Amino acid sequence: MKPLIINMAPTGMVPTKKHTPHVPISIAEIAHDVKIGMNHGVSMFHLHPRGEDGLPTIDVGIWSELMATVKAINSDIITCGTTSGRNVTDPNLRATVLNLPEELRPDMASLTLGSMNFIKGASVNSPDTIKFLAKTMLENGIKAELEVFDLGMVNFAHVLIKEELLQPPYYFNILLGNIATAQASMAHLSLIVNELPEDSIWSVTGLGQNQNRMTALGVVEAEGVRIGLEDNIWYDNARTKLATNEMLVKRVVSIANAYEREIASPIDVRKLLKLNSIHKKEIL
Repeated sequence: MKPLIINMAPTGMVPTKKHTPHVPISIAEIAHDVKIGMNHGVSMFHLHPRGEDGLPTIDVGIWSELMATVKAINSDIITCGTTSGRNVTDPNLRATVLNLPEELRPDMASLTLGSMNFIKGASVNSPDTIKFLAKTMLENGIKAELEVFDLGMVNFAHVLIKEELLQPPYYFNILLGNIATAQASMAHLSLIVNELPEDSIWSVTGLGQNQNRMTALGVVEAEGVRIGLEDNIWYDNARTKLATNEMLVKRVVSIANAYEREIASPIDVRKLLKLNSIHKKEIL
């Protein structure tokens, strides 16, 4: 087995202190959880900034401070900035993190490959917006974290590859269990994986109560897993115990240890994804 990539999403767009006191909101809290995750073997961090009100923000000053703080923890860890369309529709505002000064830009950025409904609200990602974000990432030397919630989103990845808006190797994060998209089942996962393009590296994420089962499956079958309070705030399926990011990471590591699977280091992942060889590309 190849070493396992652990991607941690500590904050996300939805959880607040009203939902759980453990979700990191301030830059100091996020940095604290990043340090802990790194010490337990996390190589990649999927980051969402929050404003003083605790709600998601695309403020350039907060983005800059968050990226500078996280990068200062360890220069090897892989930073991934969100370009989520759940709260912001303007593509230029969604691209704020992509256009930070070069030294503050993330190594990767999320690129959701289609629109979808969640249980409360929607994420709107038009074809033009997706292409704009992909083009901006390519121009600025940022690798796309390709977020796939359904089979059709994989089809759109093939379109972007044909149009030379993505460069291999392709990193796919397959998110399962949302109420209106692909479910956390072997059937749905296998269909999606079977359609991935050549030279793909894939990670699996279970949403909500599906996280435990999909994480265990990912440790056995995938190249990586994503965990964190963005996707699930509970430690147990009965929802009697609120999780921390550290608890979720430690559980993944314990499963990997049980299967004698090594944990990938940030350097391992950088080499695998060829992050150090990404260069800006001029697009006519």
